[in-house]
Amino acid sequence: MPPHVAIVTDSTAYLSPQALTRHAISLVPLTVVIDDEAFVEGTEISAPAVARALQRRRPVTTSRPSPAEFTAAYEAAAASGAKAIVSLHLSADFSGTYDAATVAAKEAPVPVRVVDTGMVAMALGFTVLAAAEAAEAGGTADDVVAAAERRATATSAFFYVDTLDYLRRGGRIGAAQALFGSALAVKPLLRLADGRIELLEKVRTASKAVTRLEEIVVECAGAAVDGGAGSGRVDLAVHHLAAADRAAALAERLRPRVPGLGELVVSEVGAVIGAHAGPGLLGVVVSPR
Repeated sequence: MPPHVAIVTDSTAYLSPQALTRHAISLVPLTVVIDDEAFVEGTEISAPAVARALQRRRPVTTSRPSPAEFTAAYEAAAASGAKAIVSLHLSADFSGTYDAATVAAKEAPVPVRVVDTGMVAMALGFTVLAAAEAAEAGGTADDVVAAAERRATATSAFFYVDTLDYLRRGGRIGAAQALFGSALAVKPLLRLADGRIELLEKVRTASKAVTRLEEIVVECAGAAVDGGAGSGRVDLAVHHLAAADRAAALAERLRPRVPGLGELVVSEVGAVIGAHAGPGLLGVVVSPR
């Protein structure tokens, strides 16, 4: 029997099809627009296709789902027997997805709690999984939201990009833009903080940036385990765009260095995040359970 609380998220959670099916999670996709032609993330366009478009300097933008798409997802969940819905989405500072979900929630046939997780990629994905597990355990909507918020609060995301140009073009560096000024000649390490992208450190070369990224992740994961909160286990996700070998090598170096390692996911980001981060992205999500 499905849980009384249904879980809805968006395509930037980058959960595997197996995880979506196992936990009966509904997914509403965002859209990527290349040369004025729209493609649905996850079904009509791949991250490598976006990387190629960016490398050829073709115009690439992204678009949120419409409220109608969320309405359809909420109605389907209610028709399947859900008595309430928790809808978890990427940071509202990155996209209007949260706003579209909020509009649809007002007309839904069952109560809907829409949550701005402040996260993206598997930082969002691990948060969604925590919510799904709470729902499967028989939790109320309040219980499910609380589980998601605990996981999101504990989760950190760090990443390296070859260039800030793509983030600057898409306006995704927000208030941190003033920090960069002369930083374009160096390799930036960034992090998610309060739903925004912030500059963490500036490193002189790509190899040193990746080494420093590894050190930061090990420190963060170790602090989470040593802190004693939760289960003492920590999940990692290593993301990339057009840098598969570098991501795989980083994951293998992290595996023996992270105490209490739970799940270790290595995956290419989807088309939407790829459109804003650009080829060469290398990121790591640290998510204590």
